[in-house]
Amino acid sequence: MISTLQLSNLVLNALETSDEAEQTALTQVTTGRLVNADSDDPAAAAQEVNISSQMNGCDQYLRSISSITSELQTADSSLNSVVTALQQAISLGTEGANSTLSQQDRTSIAQQIQGISHQVFSVANLAYNGTYVFAGTASTQPPYVLDSSAPGGVRYQGNDHMNSVDVADGESVAVNQPGSQLFSAQGANVFVALSDLSTALESNGSTSDIGDAVTELRGAYDQLTSARTFYGSTVNQITGTQNFLNSENVQLAQQQNATVGIDIDTAVTDLTNAEESRAATVQAAASLNGATLMDYLANRGR
Repeated sequence: MISTLQLSNLVLNALETSDEAEQTALTQVTTGRLVNADSDDPAAAAQEVNISSQMNGCDQYLRSISSITSELQTADSSLNSVVTALQQAISLGTEGANSTLSQQDRTSIAQQIQGISHQVFSVANLAYNGTYVFAGTASTQPPYVLDSSAPGGVRYQGNDHMNSVDVADGESVAVNQPGSQLFSAQGANVFVALSDLSTALESNGSTSDIGDAVTELRGAYDQLTSARTFYGSTVNQITGTQNFLNSENVQLAQQQNATVGIDIDTAVTDLTNAEESRAATVQAAASLNGATLMDYLANRGR
């Protein structure tokens, strides 16, 4: 026959168990997670650590892509302004080759060409987030400096290398074209071409001399527009990688939910059941003789 003390022990154990069940169910409903401590399910907890690591990696790559996309677009937009300026210079040079123009007119055009050269010089020294975009990997100083002894009056002090950034596991992309490929390529130097055109216009030379300078400028223009395509193609490449990483993140989130997530309806039902079970246990405990129960608790505390 079960004694009152034994019955108290059973009821108290049941109360402790129902308290734990209620707390577990409440935590799951509150967090939306089935596993809230490693001890809940060690295997699932370990799997989630792996999934979280992969998600963190994706997020880091996505942040890098966002940053370099902005830089690439800034560079491309700046180069677009150079393309427009060079188109204007070619048009002005063609106008200056007209034999009906006076020397005063040509001198005025030469001054406009010099203004365009200053504009291109400014873009060639574009800085983004504290680094010079067109300096190759020597990006801590302006890639172009004025130098009267250099061809075209401008000297390149960057290098021919390209910075690269990892955008996914096993995938990296170059994020810049050096100025030596854009503005001062061998045989297609924008600054030299602009200087030669300005000189031809100012020197009262023949229209053929001006025409030759315009042809030289077209060659530099073609080189720059060809090298500029790097930016558009790179943006397209990393956009594809970005889409892949976003898709990967969605799949990983689904795996994470399947591993440690809960079905909210089931969790709410479990919580309700736990609350009802605890209430029934409390009611059973209340029916015991209070003194006996207090004696039992005192004995447990010794």
